[in-house]
Amino acid sequence: MRAVTWHGKHDVRVDTVPDPKIVNPHDIVIKTTATAICGSDLHLYDGVIPTMVSGDILGHEFMGEVVEVGPEVTNLKVGDRVVNPFTIACGQCLHCKSSFFSACENSNPADKAPMMEALYGYAGSGLFGYSHMMGGYAGGQAEYVRIPFGNVGPIKIPDGLDDEQVLFLSDIFPTAYQAAENCNIQKGDTIAIWGLGPVGQLCVKSCFLLGAERVIAIDHRTKRLEMAKASGAEVISFEAVRVNEALTEMTGGLGPDHCIDCVGLESHGWSVDNVLDFVKTTLKVSFDRPHVLREAIVACKPGGVLSIPGVYGGFLDKVPFGAAFGKGLTMKMGQTNMHKYLAPLLEKIQRGDIDPGFIISHRLSLEDAPGAYKQFHDDQDEWTKVVLRPGAASGAVQ
Repeated sequence: MRAVTWHGKHDVRVDTVPDPKIVNPHDIVIKTTATAICGSDLHLYDGVIPTMVSGDILGHEFMGEVVEVGPEVTNLKVGDRVVNPFTIACGQCLHCKSSFFSACENSNPADKAPMMEALYGYAGSGLFGYSHMMGGYAGGQAEYVRIPFGNVGPIKIPDGLDDEQVLFLSDIFPTAYQAAENCNIQKGDTIAIWGLGPVGQLCVKSCFLLGAERVIAIDHRTKRLEMAKASGAEVISFEAVRVNEALTEMTGGLGPDHCIDCVGLESHGWSVDNVLDFVKTTLKVSFDRPHVLREAIVACKPGGVLSIPGVYGGFLDKVPFGAAFGKGLTMKMGQTNMHKYLAPLLEKIQRGDIDPGFIISHRLSLEDAPGAYKQFHDDQDEWTKVVLRPGAASGAVQ
């Protein structure tokens, strides 16, 4: 089969690799009908996530048609159309039974788990296409994908919904919704969101779905700011104003009730702290540039929540933790507990409350992935979200 593979920093290729097979009795195999490049895939593209190996198959946002089922799979059959969550969960361990699926004890293989335990103190769940410390699972930017725990993860899609309406149930819609839900939004609340990539855009929508009165969205890319504004947000360009001063003025001196960091470890900008972070990451003495995290801590209203869906990878410094302590902030973060959100968010799509497909800017063939990664990396204003179609001729999908 054809698959998108990682070969080092800024080196992504489409290679012919072996087809996946059923390994365990709870596995299924799907034929991929649509897959996407996620903003967090760019961290892999930039080489800032450790334990990647040349030839690893990328991608964790994907859906398709079931073509093979293991003997212990009872809820799916060949021909079913499914969306698959990017986290892998067994459904039976202590954490899964508490709906804390991202901490599944059984999905990160025994030969891989020690890598994550050494860095983070625990193993965590396996993820598709996202390094060996997170399981080493082949990703979904491929013609076929093996999915473990077929009874637990994939959700069957009813007739009447097209791929683009439901594809983002695989990651970014639940990720955005959990980030907003973490804020415990009350009537009249103002939420500030840093980073207007796909997760940030869906965070804007999710905050309003959960009852926020105002959303203030922060970025520097013109079209992304326009997109957030079209969803009802007030916008700030961090290249035009000092963000914290603007937020203070816009909230009558109080600060946003809650803040959401959708940026993570690769903050942009030319503030002094960000320049120092850039030097340190270039010299490989750090993996993270947490300028947004620092800014959000300072900006947030006392007693507020700082929700962090943005990915962080290593050890952070110069974080104003004293400000977080002094203001009594609550921080909520982590990988999305995907399985908790699939059914309720599918219902919202079916009811017409939201169509996550609005964020798609480019539709391409799987064969176009190397160029798509480069364009998505280099021109994030024009390239908001890329959907790849396996089996289509290069350049044939618009």
